[in-house]
Amino acid sequence: MSDKTDLPDLSPGLPTGWTGGAPDADALFAMAETALANMPDVFKPHLRNVVIAIEEVADDRTLASLDIEHPYDLTGLYEGLPLTERSIDQSGGMPDRVTLYRVPILVEWIEGGERLDWLVRHVMIHEIGHHFGFSDDDMHALEDMA
Repeated sequence: MSDKTDLPDLSPGLPTGWTGGAPDADALFAMAETALANMPDVFKPHLRNVVIAIEEVADDRTLASLDIEHPYDLTGLYEGLPLTERSIDQSGGMPDRVTLYRVPILVEWIEGGERLDWLVRHVMIHEIGHHFGFSDDDMHALEDMA
């Protein structure tokens, strides 16, 4: 795994190592966009149409569909068809979407003590990994590259 001291500041417009009050949805969105922009160049063409959304917590229907009991247990969600499962015959449809859940991310941030921009980066990379159809090991390698 990479040395986190070598990572760029992923929170433009926010103090380095953010220690203020709970950031709002716009602040998390900015961190998520920066994390996406810092992905390796080879991946960027495949991320152009991925939509980023910030919600407070997952709704009951989403949690039930994933068999998750507590809303704080879901920090992010990829919705779409992984690139590895697509066919040339498919067209139209909704764009792929990564949703970050603000409150669970903030809870994990408070409990874990990690920099918030690193945590948002970690969640984004994990969800983007689903977009590419990556395994957990592939996602860890991607995180080391990004």
